Order: sequence, then structure tokens, then C-alpha cells
Amino acid sequence: MKEIPVDGQGTVNPAMPGSDYKFQVEKGMEKTVYHLKTPLSQDDVEPLRAGDMVTISGKIYTARDTAHKRLVSLLDKNQNIPIPLKGQVFYYAGPSPAAPGKVIGAVGPTTSYRMDPYAPRLLELGLKGMIGKGKRSKEVVDAMVKYKGIYMAAIGGAGALLARSVKGVRIVAYEDLGPEAIRELVVEKFPAIIINDTVGNDLYADSQNRSS
Repeated sequence: MKEIPVDGQGTVNPAMPGSDYKFQVEKGMEKTVYHLKTPLSQDDVEPLRAGDMVTISGKIYTARDTAHKRLVSLLDKNQNIPIPLKGQVFYYAGPSPAAPGKVIGAVGPTTSYRMDPYAPRLLELGLKGMIGKGKRSKEVVDAMVKYKGIYMAAIGGAGALLARSVKGVRIVAYEDLGPEAIRELVVEKFPAIIINDTVGNDLYADSQNRSS
């Protein structure tokens, strides 16, 4: 882990983007931002806690419920799946078509509960991160603790803004699903917040408890 120096105003040192460190920490005046690079390891995710701000760089994969169902169906048949799982991050999204000259269209998160029936199996096989919106089931939260994974929320309603972090995209599986095909996104500093961590904390539940 590398702590990235910041100036007195809490801004990032310009040397940071060229760093070779995989796990970076930026300390600002009010909040620490963790810079993650995929694929993720257990050492990358274990220090993170619900409420932490992160950015993600590297490759992530879009996948929604139909794609999840197909993946798990292949696994149930002991067949190979078309994408890697170990250390990877799934983003629950179906991007809109790209405008001329753009890499991708709006790519906001979809509701995560539809993926809950499949997430524990994928976590068991090495998936380390999931990005979406909304709460997860107890089974998924328990699986994140058992298999050391994290769930992150992206900014709902800001799909066009999130698209700025996407530097490359290609369809890698299930092209027939259209927007819900599995896409490999090359992202740079994709912003998210940790909702569920590896020790069972839940930011949504904590927020409800504080407001009650």
C-alpha cells in the first residue's frame, strides 16, 4: 500500500497518476480516497470499510441479471465461462449507445437485487467487487464476509458523468443481449463508495440506524 502525498489544500500530488503502486491512498482534508487497480486481491479489499470512497482503474465487466443467469448455468454444468472471475469487478449496468466520437454512452448503475441469486456463487469463485445501486440480500452480505468481497455503489442518475471514466469498451460475451451483453470496460478513476465490506458492515443499514 502506498500513501499518496497531497498538498495543503487536500489535492492529489500530480505524480500520482504515473505511480506503479496497485493500491493507493489519497488523504485529503476531510476524506480518504482509496485508489484501486484491477484485478483486486484480498489484501486490496480487506482494509476497506463501508463508507470509504474509492476510485477504480483497470478492467471491469458489465453484467446484469440475464448474463449472470447464463454464467451460473455454465458453472452448474461444470463448463468454462467466457470471462475471468478471480479478482474481477462486475458493474451492474447496461450502457446506452455511444454518440459519435464517444467511447460509450451513459453507463449508470442498475438495481443490484436482481443479481443477488447469483452473487454468492461468483464470490465463491473469486469475484472481488460488485458495483450497482441499492441494498443486497443477507445471503450476499454473508458471502462477502466469507469470501472477502466488497459491494460498491456508483452514483445513480449520473450515467453520462460516469462515462467519462471509461476509456475503452468491447463486448466479450452474449452479444445477443444488446445493452445487457457482457462488456469489458477499461476505466480510469471510476468513482464509487463502499456499501458492504469484508467484515459485514452495511452503509445503508448504518445510515438508517443513525437516522432512527
